[in-house]
Amino acid sequence: MDYSTDLVNQAKFGDAHAFARLYEMIYQDLYRFALYTLKNPHDAEDIVSDTVTDAFRQIRFLKDPGSFRAWMFKILANKCKMKLKSYLTKTVELPEELLFDMPDLNERIDVRNAFLSLDSEERLILSLNLFAGYSSKEIGTLLDMNDNTVRSRQSRALKKMQTFLNEKG
Repeated sequence: MDYSTDLVNQAKFGDAHAFARLYEMIYQDLYRFALYTLKNPHDAEDIVSDTVTDAFRQIRFLKDPGSFRAWMFKILANKCKMKLKSYLTKTVELPEELLFDMPDLNERIDVRNAFLSLDSEERLILSLNLFAGYSSKEIGTLLDMNDNTVRSRQSRALKKMQTFLNEKG
């Protein structure tokens, strides 16, 4: 999707309407990424809201208007990583019905369970690629990794999912 540099520049100079239009263009991708990373619709909504609030406050510091989408996803990815770390200290698990809002189809459940069997970094890498459309080079930049490392971790994660699905079937 083409993000108008004019809109980004207007937003950089405090135009809330321009920022709102940019946000409308990217909201679904941000939410989808957060949902698949965090596995919780409420947390995903909160993280996206925090991301947008922080981005609006900081947009004047964005150097390249053409990198608006990548900049937004970098903020979101960092917030998701912090939220995932906070999950480690939780002592009460959320009920299953709060974790997912998906149709109860066996195939989707198996794929979802295979995805959930991955560690948080593997889920983050796959989410950035599959749901947000980032290349391994872009993911490497976002996560401060070499793009070859990203590709190998993505390949291993997909093989883990395939093994998980083969064992189920």
